[in-house]
Amino acid sequence: MPISPHRIALATCAALPAGDEDDAGLPAALGGDTRFVVWDDPAVDWSAFDLVVVRSTWDYQERRDAFVAWAQRVGDGRLVNRPAIIAWNTDKRYVHELEEAGLPVVHTMLVEPGEAFAAPGGEYVVKPTVSAGSRDTARFARGEEERAAALVAAIHASGRTAMVQPYVTSVDARGETAMLFFGGRFSHAIHKGPLLRPGAEPTDGLFAPETIFPREPSAAELKVAERVVAWTAERFGGAPPAYSRVDLVEDAAGDPVVLELELTEPSLFFAHGRNASSQFAEVLRAALTGD
Repeated sequence: MPISPHRIALATCAALPAGDEDDAGLPAALGGDTRFVVWDDPAVDWSAFDLVVVRSTWDYQERRDAFVAWAQRVGDGRLVNRPAIIAWNTDKRYVHELEEAGLPVVHTMLVEPGEAFAAPGGEYVVKPTVSAGSRDTARFARGEEERAAALVAAIHASGRTAMVQPYVTSVDARGETAMLFFGGRFSHAIHKGPLLRPGAEPTDGLFAPETIFPREPSAAELKVAERVVAWTAERFGGAPPAYSRVDLVEDAAGDPVVLELELTEPSLFFAHGRNASSQFAEVLRAALTGD
């Protein structure tokens, strides 16, 4: 049942004015006057929309302050997900808060601008704390300290903090599991193949191409993801986010651990979940009516 006659903006970026391909069915699923709108278009009157849903806003990384300010202007009660969640989740320092809460996460070391980079042992990944689509992200091994330090320096030159994580070797064989939740309820899961190849330079595109197909999550993966989503609702003092994506990998013991918690602009892979867009529409309908 489509939402009508409400006006809904699906926020995207100038490089994707018609949105990402995965979101192509959302206007029909949501009904009414639903359209893709570029988030930083100065001509847009966001107050004219009943709901603004953050989708493919994948160009904010080097303008995070402007993006967070935009979210705050759109405001609580209109923006999905909420501005406070956007502000928190667009800086990956949040992984330390997850770890402090006792949730299983991939351990992360931060390298602030001005701090020296010291390579950890074994393989590792360097990326910015503010990033999307695996941009400015690469995998390194022993002997590649100079190349890794150059990426850290480039991240610092952009005004961002670098983060260093051990490379989880199970990804090469098993990939990642992305768990999708709408309104706190599990919808579907997908397999993401390994993105970071040894010796490869960071992608310079809007996002790195991914190998995606449906996956049936294990009971352990579902339990961890549900814990993370429940913790998020408690952290922000309200209902669970309208959409959550919990990206999991397996540690050396075979247990699921959180690689990232995506609450801002993640691909939701509607094409890989049965009735996923309809489930999402129901959650947005509840947001519109206050149910």
